[in-house]
Amino acid sequence: MNKTILITGATAGIGKACAERFAEAGNCLILTGRRMDRLEALKISLEKTPEVKVIIACFDVQDKDAVFAAAAKIEKEVSHIDVLINNAGLALGKDAFDKANLEDWDTMLHTNVNGLLYVSRAFLPLLKKSEQAQIINIGSTAAKEVYEYGAVYCASKSAVEAISKGMRIDLLPYGIKVTALHPGAAETEFSLVRFKNDEQKAKDTYKGFTPLSGKDIADTAYYCCQLPAHVCINDLVITSLQQANSYYIHKK
Repeated sequence: MNKTILITGATAGIGKACAERFAEAGNCLILTGRRMDRLEALKISLEKTPEVKVIIACFDVQDKDAVFAAAAKIEKEVSHIDVLINNAGLALGKDAFDKANLEDWDTMLHTNVNGLLYVSRAFLPLLKKSEQAQIINIGSTAAKEVYEYGAVYCASKSAVEAISKGMRIDLLPYGIKVTALHPGAAETEFSLVRFKNDEQKAKDTYKGFTPLSGKDIADTAYYCCQLPAHVCINDLVITSLQQANSYYIHKK
């Protein structure tokens, strides 16, 4: 493949799985996240694969100044970026609208929406320098149907879908592909974060059915980047066999 891939939220879950999948093909990786110790460990692990070079940048996508500062630094290290995977995102809490924590709302919106906007805008100059640029925005089935106790998380992922459509239109003159990839339930740290380290609640989320894994999403993202130059998947929903959409799951 031999491309330069930027992945946000690369220290766990789907982001880490994407880093591992693209490293298998010998790509240059730029990995970002909030936990430097995990970034450093991942860099050491991935660079065991011949020809893989890993650049790490530790910042929070919510911090606009930090995002643009990182982009300016990375611009001095690479000539271009071929693929941007906007993966950083989270859900916090699963509560009724009138009982939800307002700080949780702020964090979800600032991360899932503002963070994606900041990163995309900051690194767009490097994407424009690629002859085969692509942006993959990790959304959710929550963008497609709003479910009980998930109003703001669903709103944030609906925004990702709308932004992706807008990007696709506005970036047409530059030949930049834009793909919104919407996973259903995937067993990662997602539920552990959502339920604030309540391991039992997180475990119960996936009880009675076989969910997706981070690797499943990484394989799909990789596939989207392997298509012919004239082919772009605009919007793709992926679920496990037992999940029809964001709220219909057949559990045994």
